[in-house]
Amino acid sequence: MTTLTPLELDNASAVVATNETPVRRAAPPGFIQLGIAQAIPTLLHHYGLAADQLMEEAGLDPRLFLHPDNLIPVGALGRLLLLCAERAHCPHFGLLVGQLSTLASLRAVGALMQSSSTFGAAIRGMNTHLRVQNRGAVTQLDVQEGFATFFYAPYDPSGAGAIHIIDGALATAICVFRELCGSHFAPTEVLIPRRRPIDTTPYRTLFRAPVRFNQESAAIVFPDCWLTKSIPSADPAVHNALELEIVACEQTSPSGLQEELRRLLRAELVKARSSASEVAQLLSIHRRTLNRYLKAEGTAFRTVADEVRFGIARQLLEDTDLPLVEIAAALDFSEPAAFTRAFHRWSGSTPSAWRANTKVVQQLAR
Repeated sequence: MTTLTPLELDNASAVVATNETPVRRAAPPGFIQLGIAQAIPTLLHHYGLAADQLMEEAGLDPRLFLHPDNLIPVGALGRLLLLCAERAHCPHFGLLVGQLSTLASLRAVGALMQSSSTFGAAIRGMNTHLRVQNRGAVTQLDVQEGFATFFYAPYDPSGAGAIHIIDGALATAICVFRELCGSHFAPTEVLIPRRRPIDTTPYRTLFRAPVRFNQESAAIVFPDCWLTKSIPSADPAVHNALELEIVACEQTSPSGLQEELRRLLRAELVKARSSASEVAQLLSIHRRTLNRYLKAEGTAFRTVADEVRFGIARQLLEDTDLPLVEIAAALDFSEPAAFTRAFHRWSGSTPSAWRANTKVVQQLAR
């Protein structure tokens, strides 16, 4: 058996495995399982680029790409995808990575989905257990008035390159949805929190639906009748065994209160709800108890909530042309002025100045 080698990446350890030696543990906070990102070197080769060099520039050891179960920091994956997009002159590079996805690339969670009884049960299983392989984002399903909306929402800001991770996640979702439901599955619309690219053809071709850019959230909308569709590969015995295995794996790296709070805050901000009382209720504890626990950890509800809001605000300012009034509303601020004051407190800059500076940096990078 090959000895597993710990590597220091972003001040956190990652475990490297060979093709024959998978890693059987949950992702720690801030990390994501490689999964379909293992295809990045192949795509880079297609563009005539040196994969090892770009990985090292992004702070990643190339050996991490030997096995899809390997764990990498979310921030480093974002940096790598950004470098790939810039060097390949391909602004939809994340989309190309994601559209190579299969249920198998989602590893244990994909197998759980494949053994589920219905499409709706498969999505809910992913929502519950995504954390075993992705400790930087939360997925959510909302059903209203005949439509289902599948949200992908990062809660651990990945910095530069976040939009490429989001592109990849939406592409992955549509690919596995079609694997479960059939190739004829087509959304009603797809929402993406990024500026409209010059060429939208790759997006329209993949999703086969209207794609709306400059949105507050990343989401796939489809008729809710799909949720009751039976999965041909459903197997209750296999499903129960897989769920027990995944739960046991999750226990190897349990979520702390602050991380669980970030996940819930990110999910609730999709619904424009993020008060301490509402989140405490979701955690099944009283608000005073929540505050007491957070104080013992040296933080407070507002501090954690501001960190989540700041991460979302940066992504929307950097990657979209959404008016400030809409960003303020998406972050549950009562008015744009309150958002401007908060953003200045978080960053020392106004939202407008932050956006302008980011555009200059992005133009210089092209």
